[in-house]
Amino acid sequence: MYPIMRMVKELVKYRNATPLPLTGTHVSQHRCWPSDIDLWMELNNGRTLTLFDLGRIPLARRNGLIGALRANQWGMTMAGVSVRYRRRIRTFEKITMRSRAVFWDDRFVYLEQSMWKQNGECANQALYRAAITGSDGIVSLFAVMDAMENAEPTPAAPDWVKNWIEADATRPWPPPKD
Repeated sequence: MYPIMRMVKELVKYRNATPLPLTGTHVSQHRCWPSDIDLWMELNNGRTLTLFDLGRIPLARRNGLIGALRANQWGMTMAGVSVRYRRRIRTFEKITMRSRAVFWDDRFVYLEQSMWKQNGECANQALYRAAITGSDGIVSLFAVMDAMENAEPTPAAPDWVKNWIEADATRPWPPPKD
């Protein structure tokens, strides 16, 4: 089940937070609850992706994207993700989540998110490709920037992001059925 109440809590908690620039980092605190675990008593890999929503949505609100989405009847969809899982997160463990946009082009924004354990170790990291969608399909990110009244220049893509974009472009779509 989607953690609706946790999302509401995050939105209420950060409703008056200082606005962030487009490349600003939203930092939030979370806990791994029993509803988040798998058979091995640790944070489920699929639930990790769901919990990253708890960082992305408040980030989008703080940097002004949510206002532009609402004003233009646009939506945001995930168009790809690559995740590294490195440390287990156990039941009731506290984590710090860091969420930020690292790059955008005409079609997609690339978001980096990570979860950090209390001992300072990074438990996991995700690189998301997100698209803004309208009634006619994907909305140009430059049109989105205009709607946000933001003239922030596109940052240079880090090499690891460029490498992922290039590698993912070689992946067949649709995938073979056999």
